[in-house]
Amino acid sequence: MTESRTRIRKAVIPAAGLGTRFLPATKATPKEMLPVVDKPAIQYVVEEAVTAGLSDVLMVTGRNKRPLEDHFDRNYELEEALSRKGDQSRLARVQESSDLATMHYVRQGDPRGLGHAVLCAAPHVGDQPFAVLLGDDLIDPRDPLLQRMVQVQEEHGGSVIALMEVDPAQIGLYGCAAAAPTGDDDVVTVSDLVEKPDPADAPSNLAIIGRYVLDPAVFEVLRKTEPGRGNEIQLTDALQVMASDPSIGGPVHGVVFKGRRYDTGDRGDYLRAIVRLACEREDLGPDFRTWLRSYVTEEM
Repeated sequence: MTESRTRIRKAVIPAAGLGTRFLPATKATPKEMLPVVDKPAIQYVVEEAVTAGLSDVLMVTGRNKRPLEDHFDRNYELEEALSRKGDQSRLARVQESSDLATMHYVRQGDPRGLGHAVLCAAPHVGDQPFAVLLGDDLIDPRDPLLQRMVQVQEEHGGSVIALMEVDPAQIGLYGCAAAAPTGDDDVVTVSDLVEKPDPADAPSNLAIIGRYVLDPAVFEVLRKTEPGRGNEIQLTDALQVMASDPSIGGPVHGVVFKGRRYDTGDRGDYLRAIVRLACEREDLGPDFRTWLRSYVTEEM
């Protein structure tokens, strides 16, 4: 087995953003800690990594992100209080986050973009392939995107990115891929990548969403990548170099995702994600759906 086919165990979660779209709520609270029903958004992401077999998780944080570390640590006082009350259900839920994975943290002192955040993970990741999960994209656990990406990387080597078809008019909000089909319906070979193109110039309507499985060669490419759009070091720019020259870390493939994705990076989509997930909960869904139907009928 070649080094690029080594079983993936490590996940990197960039979490150094300021969350300016959610101010003032994020003035003192990291946006990753905003609740989606009754769990912070970041816990859904860590759970996804663990489900895919990635038990070693590095979170790239910044200033004012200490609550992220506290959430995945033990809280002995709270656990003791719940234990004394005999509240085993809530006790188990509190302990769940601290038992999920082996957590590590590194600070991105100078927020210079996603590519720079990924580069901060280089000492921890070393020469192993690894996954990157962005906290704004929540993937429904019934649609195992990351598991499929890991499988594709193990079969083909190189790097794998998650793609999703979007309205062509909206492609300028995303990174965009030029791709060719393969023998698998959900897998494409990526030949070019463009960060937030003008819709008229976009090579396709395949948008990059926040999941990556990367060959460690990406680190050396990122070290040489000049700031791009927004004067930031763009991961898309580094992957474009790798896609155009497969000798640098192997080919770049894409998994075209057609499942359920919840976007929590926008206020409106964040609210929609909460409603959708609450409606599907066994404990909350029946009563919440009844109320929601009544509310919509009255408002309409």
